[in-house]
Amino acid sequence: MIGHVSAQECQIVSPDIFHALVFMCSLFAASAWCLARPNVLSSTAVAVASFLWLALSGPLEGRVLYVFNPGHGLTESDLLSFVGFGIAAWGFWASYRRYKRGGPNRWL
Repeated sequence: MIGHVSAQECQIVSPDIFHALVFMCSLFAASAWCLARPNVLSSTAVAVASFLWLALSGPLEGRVLYVFNPGHGLTESDLLSFVGFGIAAWGFWASYRRYKRGGPNRWL
């Protein structure tokens, strides 16, 4: 029968994967906002989203690229946080430059 799923075929997905996807999407959205309109608020959003992704990306970690010790290492998903921190730093720098010039909307 088309469209019918039996109970044996249905598998429950862990909510941790859903939460990790939400954090990843928030990182992408905040990064796009900061790249489009760099200001203190958007840069702070990227920094917070990067920190949350770094701390809570467990189910979507990916391969380990570098091992620090048997329990800790640098994974593929950690690289997204580092890119996010770079975008946040650029956004703060651009906001600071605009502030120093004394232009309109200096911080926001």
